[in-house]
Amino acid sequence: MWDGVNLDNKHEYLILVNKKEMVIERTDKEVIIRLPSYVNTDGLQRLIDYLTYTEATAQSKAKQADVDKLAEEVKSGWWKQNRKRFIK
Repeated sequence: MWDGVNLDNKHEYLILVNKKEMVIERTDKEVIIRLPSYVNTDGLQRLIDYLTYTEATAQSKAKQADVDKLAEEVKSGWWKQNRKRFIK
């Protein structure tokens, strides 16, 4: 459960997640997220990976079918090159 409070008119929010403090601040140039030092770093890394992915693909005009086809081609090519390493 979370609850958000607007701290001021500078777009700064105090978010309470299970009574743990997180601050999200939006400036003209960036968004700053402050988390307690005990935050699970694995989950944080997944969040960063997701944000990196969405930023990288935001302007993409590729269709999901094209992405799926390319992924399948890459996996197939990799397997052809590396099969001997795994099956003896």
